[in-house]
Amino acid sequence: MATGPLRWSLLVVGFLAVGLGGLGVVLPILPTTPFVLLAALCFSRSSRRFHKWLVTNRVFGPLIVDWEQGRSISAGVKTSAIISMIIVGGASIVWVIDSLWGKIAMALTLAAVGAWIVTRPTTPRSDQLKKSL
Repeated sequence: MATGPLRWSLLVVGFLAVGLGGLGVVLPILPTTPFVLLAALCFSRSSRRFHKWLVTNRVFGPLIVDWEQGRSISAGVKTSAIISMIIVGGASIVWVIDSLWGKIAMALTLAAVGAWIVTRPTTPRSDQLKKSL
């Protein structure tokens, strides 16, 4: 566990990442997964209590457990992330962003985040079944 200023810095970054991940749940243009994983990493090095809180969270917990145990993301999380990025990101590119460079930047960002998500290993189906029982 980190101590002193490093611990406090990790806690601040962890809570900022949780906040951004939470926004990503309701604003699909924000990538929830990387922010939640960053928060889990920060808390694992700064506070057992906050790490446990995050891992046992109904929304974020399964994602973190999958990542910590197998560096994987479930198929359902991948699918919902990609679909919401396509719908919301596509709508933003078509109807919200006026600048050509803004549209290109948004498309490249979405493509990069989508590629990162898709290229992570998928949580094995047997692990998903055990969690639901």
